[in-house]
Amino acid sequence: MAGSLRFSLDPNRRAQLRALGLVAPLAIYIGITFLAPLGTMLTRSVYDPVVADVLPETLELLDEWDGNTLPSEAVFSAAAEEIKRAEAERTLGQVAGRVNRVQGGLRSVLTRTARELRGTEQGPWRESMTAIDSAWADPETWHTIQITGERFTTRHYENALDLRRLSDGSLASQPVERRIYLKLFWRTLLVSTVITLLCLLLGYPIAHLIARSPTGRANWLLILVLVPFWTSLLVRTTSWIVLLQTQGVLNDLMVAVGLISEEGRVAMVYNMTGTIVAMTHVLLPFMVLPLYSVMRGIPPTYMHAAASLGATPLQAFLRVYWPQSLPGVGAGGLLVFILAIGFYITPALVGGSDGQLISNMIAYHMQTSLNWGLAAALGGVLLVGVMVLYLLYERLVGVERMGLG
Repeated sequence: MAGSLRFSLDPNRRAQLRALGLVAPLAIYIGITFLAPLGTMLTRSVYDPVVADVLPETLELLDEWDGNTLPSEAVFSAAAEEIKRAEAERTLGQVAGRVNRVQGGLRSVLTRTARELRGTEQGPWRESMTAIDSAWADPETWHTIQITGERFTTRHYENALDLRRLSDGSLASQPVERRIYLKLFWRTLLVSTVITLLCLLLGYPIAHLIARSPTGRANWLLILVLVPFWTSLLVRTTSWIVLLQTQGVLNDLMVAVGLISEEGRVAMVYNMTGTIVAMTHVLLPFMVLPLYSVMRGIPPTYMHAAASLGATPLQAFLRVYWPQSLPGVGAGGLLVFILAIGFYITPALVGGSDGQLISNMIAYHMQTSLNWGLAAALGGVLLVGVMVLYLLYERLVGVERMGLG
């Protein structure tokens, strides 16, 4: 019966099933290694149930609070019991970390309160808690607990955009000293744009040379372009530290030829200069290869024809060659820009404090501060920016014109 069913299928249907079977392992792999982590990241950026799970009764009573005066004795009582229980269950530290990110200093308030309330079985809780720390007499403390108690929240995205939510629910800019992330986003966009332009400026003539060279010479030139792919990114980046540092090879060479004095050595590493130089070197092949793949398909006779019609070399390039190479320019530019936005290792090693990008701040929150919600929100904003860039490219140029070989 199974055999007759198999052979009774339409040949086109069998071909579709066979193709689906071949694609299925790749689809599963992409789902596990890309889509699932991406979904987890986006979920963490809006879902934070820690405070809501630890202080459920306190938050429920705060829903009836007017927000202007101190909460009722019932709220203090619920908070005291749940703080003591959280300390016993070793979950108070997670709650303290959440509220401290919104209002500095509340970590110590919560831990001190839990310590002082040990063994206390009866109230009045308002007097007891305000005596332990005056922060409990400040309505802003309870606003902070209420804000961090939201299971689904936009708080992390607000922080990622240097915004804060006021007690009346409105949004306002963070104080000047706490405006960090928008500055880093703009710096990342600016640096990525500069690196893309530098790669285009350097890569265009290289790709043209390879495309116009005889086959044997072109192969050797391509090997030279591909050598960075065969070298560890860490090795390439640390090599630039050796070359660019104050006592490095480049400074020694400039001192030797008299361009600068011994006292006038130039700091070219652990700053934005080092970041741009190293990232341009690493990303240059991603510009050269798409350009080369398009240029090798442009017949040289077009330029000869333009010259025979009276065009100068510059006119022939601008009106004949350049328009035909635009798919490669677009593909290389898009590829380099997107890679530069998410670069992490190179800015971390050679950038110093002035050369850090938004990716370094994401890594900091993932590895050091453990504020995964904010790190996910920063990544989400970066993802939206990349998608907007892609849609803009599709609108203006069209992905179907992208030349990748």
